[in-house]
Amino acid sequence: MTRVRAAVLASGGGSNLQALLDHLATLGDARALDVVLVASDRAQAGALERARSAGIRTALVQTRSCPQATALEHLLESHEVQYVVLAGYLQLVPAWVTQQFAWRMINVHPGPLPRFGGPGMYGRHVHRAVLAAGVDRTGPTVHLVDEIYDHGAQLAHWPVPVLSGDDEQCLAARVLRAEHLLFPRMVNDWGEAIPRLLDRDITTIDVSSPLTLPLFDPELDDATLAARLDAALTG
Repeated sequence: MTRVRAAVLASGGGSNLQALLDHLATLGDARALDVVLVASDRAQAGALERARSAGIRTALVQTRSCPQATALEHLLESHEVQYVVLAGYLQLVPAWVTQQFAWRMINVHPGPLPRFGGPGMYGRHVHRAVLAAGVDRTGPTVHLVDEIYDHGAQLAHWPVPVLSGDDEQCLAARVLRAEHLLFPRMVNDWGEAIPRLLDRDITTIDVSSPLTLPLFDPELDDATLAARLDAALTG
């Protein structure tokens, strides 16, 4: 099996990157992709150190604050990247890159879309907005990426309960648990479709409605949650 060459873009500590690398290691030869590059807009991003520890090439992405770095499109081309994974990447990806990687760029957002998405809606800002809205459910949404923040076709959403007494920190921790289980699985599952997308065969791929999963149960341990999630994704 020829595995897809993937790049991960991250701006922060890289916990979703680590969850992905751990999941791919668990899958072994059955994994659909290899992470060949981790790139960031921040030189001090923890994700870069995680990548180096895993023996993965790293790079800085050119931004206004880092003009001496390499433009994203050149990084992806030079590393022969076929699939782009956004794991806490806070920059808007240039339109010519999203167009080149249409259907082949995936992201996770820490709240329901579109209500809690858009410019400025990331991390604690999402959780703060969820709490202010008084809703009883939130949870990560995995979606394809286009030229608009948090706008691409949704692939899956895992509802996570908002509990009485929640503050931003405890809600964020609960949602992150769900992200670390859901996102790696969706990245690998979508990676299995990349060869067809490269051949421009999209006739059998349906993204008209996202997969809605059973309510996340914070009382369960991660192993049990993972087993339930696997059953739901394959059922």
